[in-house]
Amino acid sequence: MNQLKLVARIVEKTALRYTPAGIPIASATLIHSSSNTEANTVRQVEFEISAIAAGEISQRFNEIELDVAREFTGFLARKNRNSKSLVFHIIEFGAPLLD
Repeated sequence: MNQLKLVARIVEKTALRYTPAGIPIASATLIHSSSNTEANTVRQVEFEISAIAAGEISQRFNEIELDVAREFTGFLARKNRNSKSLVFHIIEFGAPLLD
């Protein structure tokens, strides 16, 4: 199964674009920060990940305000067929979370 749930903030967005087939695509960069326990040691985890939302969700995704924590759900896939880079494909997101 390829499913990812992540609490993150959008730190950068690009303008809504359309595929040759007319499918709207919203692109953004997400940032995540959390503390996790691994091998009885607390580990600080911080990273940025590229994300896209395609189709019906793209307009709502593109309207999300920057730097507000939300839970995003989706899956990981290669940026393109020949790439080793991963992109988070968002299929659902929640309301803003309180800090």
